[in-house]
Amino acid sequence: MGRKRKGRDISGWLVVDKPAGMTSTAVVNKVRWAMDAKKAGHAGTLDPEATGVLAVALGEATKTVPYITDALKAYTFTVRLGQATNTDDAEGEVIASSDARPSDDDIKESLAPFIGEIMQVPPKFSAVKIDGQRAYKLARDGEDVELAARPLWVEELVLVDRPDADHVMLEMTCGKGGYVRSIARDLGAALGCYGHVRELRRIWSGPFETKDGLSIEQIDEMAKTNALDDFLHPLETGLSDLPELKCTPEGATRLRNGNPGMVLASDVEYGDEAWASLDGQAVAVGIYKSGELHPSRVFVT
Repeated sequence: MGRKRKGRDISGWLVVDKPAGMTSTAVVNKVRWAMDAKKAGHAGTLDPEATGVLAVALGEATKTVPYITDALKAYTFTVRLGQATNTDDAEGEVIASSDARPSDDDIKESLAPFIGEIMQVPPKFSAVKIDGQRAYKLARDGEDVELAARPLWVEELVLVDRPDADHVMLEMTCGKGGYVRSIARDLGAALGCYGHVRELRRIWSGPFETKDGLSIEQIDEMAKTNALDDFLHPLETGLSDLPELKCTPEGATRLRNGNPGMVLASDVEYGDEAWASLDGQAVAVGIYKSGELHPSRVFVT
């Protein structure tokens, strides 16, 4: 029998405003320690030097992580024009440079091909796996890394500011799996001047926004007290993109036992994914079929 994990049975979402220089995993570990939680995870990795919204799921809320990971996210980022780096950000070595500097109109015109369903090649220094190994590890070892392009939905990409000739600030809303570093790299190539990310900040992720975020300093100040509990968002927040179906007490009992349970009529169609609630609390996520929800995830209350 495995050793039982110590900590509190606490569930919900804590939104952190991640600082630069800290990994997403380190933020999760900090929150788990500060709240003495048994279980924690995050929805959507941020690069160590990136800042902004990192949504940390605790307890039963970890079962809703895939829905936040799949949700739209928005970023503001600054592209340094005239330089390409081997990591596609400011942490890497400059591998090419150009004196060319595009006009604002040139930049705006070049953004159009990056909107909609695009194909994007991840940075060589990324967590993408190649034959079971992380690309960044192979790149650090000096191997020539070739990554396949993958689809990405870009909802919006706009020019926000042009502080000087060398820098341009953009805002992007995109779906799951987007690499802002790749956008900067490919935009620089399209403009004929090279480019890499200088600064990156995630301003919202699904239902979570920067105004909801706690700093690491605030978390440290409230660590090991119940004060942090007041900042928890209910686990149901992680299901905001799915339709909610009310269920009867009898249906809830069946669902909690892993069986199909009756839900009240709604406009959900046969085969749709939805979640069932009883008195406002999530009972299960599953597939709706003929008046019943067939559970795929069950929440323990």
